[in-house]
Amino acid sequence: MSVAKILVVEDDPALQEALVDILTLNDLEVTAVSSAEQALVALDDDIAMVFSDIRMDGMDGYSLMKRIRALKPYLPIVLMTAYGTIEQAVDAMKSGAVDYMVKPFEADVLVQKARAYFNRDASLEDDFVVSDPASVQIKNMANRVAKSTASVMITGESGTGKEVLARYIHQQSERKDQAFVAINCAAIPDSMLEAVLFGYEKGAFTGALKSMPGKFEQANKGTIFLDEVGEMRVDLQAKLLRVLQEREVERIGSLQTLALDIRVISASNINMKQAITDGRFREDLFYRLNVFPLHLPALRDRPKDIYNIANKLLLRHGDSRCTRPQLSEQAMSRLVAHDWPGNIRELDNVIQRALVMVGGEQIDASNIVFDDGVQVTENKEPQPTIKLEKNTINALDDDGLASMSTLDLKARETELILSVLKRNNGHRQKTAEDLNLSPRTLRYKLAKLKDQGVDI
Repeated sequence: MSVAKILVVEDDPALQEALVDILTLNDLEVTAVSSAEQALVALDDDIAMVFSDIRMDGMDGYSLMKRIRALKPYLPIVLMTAYGTIEQAVDAMKSGAVDYMVKPFEADVLVQKARAYFNRDASLEDDFVVSDPASVQIKNMANRVAKSTASVMITGESGTGKEVLARYIHQQSERKDQAFVAINCAAIPDSMLEAVLFGYEKGAFTGALKSMPGKFEQANKGTIFLDEVGEMRVDLQAKLLRVLQEREVERIGSLQTLALDIRVISASNINMKQAITDGRFREDLFYRLNVFPLHLPALRDRPKDIYNIANKLLLRHGDSRCTRPQLSEQAMSRLVAHDWPGNIRELDNVIQRALVMVGGEQIDASNIVFDDGVQVTENKEPQPTIKLEKNTINALDDDGLASMSTLDLKARETELILSVLKRNNGHRQKTAEDLNLSPRTLRYKLAKLKDQGVDI
């Protein structure tokens, strides 16, 4: 069962066991590892806080903290240090740790730190960087709605930064010192989503070995972010509506209710009005969530944001370098000319590739490699973006090269799904990410293809 956890990184077995016991006895879920390398493997979406030793073999806690900040800048990290490394811990706090503890420390100090920072947003600065007029207008509206208690629904394509905007709203609100709890409604199996959202009591169902709070309980007094809410099954939508109307939640298997004081922000990349028409989403729930709508445009529709976002990503991924490379004018022109079907997620990939490719202090056009593998040489102008007509699509042949073909869109969709699935050796999660689809949507499309007799 998915529940928010604390990650403990400690290479001393006895101390690691003591830390786990103390936190567990105080009703906190814990995952423990013995090295920074293991910590990076364990760093999934359920981790809500990290306690890490500084001195460890291999990668030390300071380097681990920088890696985590690059991957999950909102994740709170508390460093544990022995006498003599306090100055290093203070420096680490300046770089992103929320606190540090000097060994040996009392059990109640550990618990106090855990409760103070668990599920808090530790972002050092505003990640919602804007300069395009369309984005500036959205940020201004976000600032205004943040001061209210109104529910917000954010719409936009996958990868446009909807969760970043949700976190920004939370950080500008009076709840900024309380928890921000995010949950992707499409990433959790239907059979588990109810228990994850609302919690459950011990023995409520097979496998419920102890009571667990749900995401709504964890977010109480703060903000809950329901990402891809349009993928939620209809019968669960009814229970969510009741929770929002009554402002109380009841764990599965319990007769007691917990009063909620909570801000709800939801997001979707599907056409919600069409989902209502098709009977896939309740109209009454939509209007409960959509009190204040915000639409985040695709990156191609706000080109003036690309420069600031690219530089933000350079700062995030390039902090291990002595000198951060700068984007040349030709490289920036190439970025602006791209259509960005993957939006900011694709831009993030491109920047990371550029940092691998760059040989000096300047990123040139030749260092810009898009997701289709297209690259330009130093002496060539970037290839112009080809605008596709209504029924003209960019088809991929067996070796992944692009060729133009006028095909039926449904046939093209089938071809593209099967091509990407083959390229990922049948790995559906990677295929969904590459196609910018939710895992649930991909499962639905594959099931439809199987029904049509297509060999998957």
